[in-house]
Amino acid sequence: MTGKVYLVGAGPGDPELLTLKAARVLRSADAVLHDELVAEPILKLLPRHAQIYDVGKRCGEKKIGQEEINALMVTLAGSGLQVVRLKGGDPLIFGRAGEEIAALRQAKIPFEIVPGVTAALGAAATAEIPLTHRLSAHALVFVAGQSASGLDETNWPALVALGATVVVYMPGHDYANISRKLRAAGLKGELACAIISKATTPEAQVYSTTLQHLRDAPVLPAPTLLVIGKVVGQSRHRFLPVDLGFLANNTIGHKERS
Repeated sequence: MTGKVYLVGAGPGDPELLTLKAARVLRSADAVLHDELVAEPILKLLPRHAQIYDVGKRCGEKKIGQEEINALMVTLAGSGLQVVRLKGGDPLIFGRAGEEIAALRQAKIPFEIVPGVTAALGAAATAEIPLTHRLSAHALVFVAGQSASGLDETNWPALVALGATVVVYMPGHDYANISRKLRAAGLKGELACAIISKATTPEAQVYSTTLQHLRDAPVLPAPTLLVIGKVVGQSRHRFLPVDLGFLANNTIGHKERS
């Protein structure tokens, strides 16, 4: 008897942002393959009998390759188990869901996708940034800062031409390079941007700056996202001169909100 695989989004970090359906599926799981950044309170929802596999990566170091993950899902479901592939954020956004779906289809394993709150939405909520605005931002673009090839395959001039808010997932720490490419593509140096670290968690931090000063941004704890666009100016966080001496004021912790 063949089981079933659920590709489940765990949300951006706050366990209360887990959907009701995701929580129900987790409570009835026989096996769970989870990413590194899934919050511990979410893993506590799992039944005691469930087999748990940490298949994530941290600081670029993989515990297990993608082909091994695919094979493990197929094997577990093929033995009749209800399997949950638990991913941070939403499984369909930079979560390698496409590769896993292809593997499941090829093996004729039934599967279902349970969407989650993607990191960009959690980061925007933490920083109080409207990702779209009827007067200044009619489009929203999600970009991966790191590609499978290791090369920057983003068509920055095309994105700039859209006039969209740009959210960079996994931006890394080479902000000088990002700033240089965007300014070369036509964006002005005074354009607002923000780095959000550990969005929706008690350790969340927001570093607000402008594109020309982005190169001076400090290294904040992962995971981080970079938001670029006029809407960033809607955030209540002040824009201060980018000087590490001002870091205590310019990096605003989640706990310090009034």
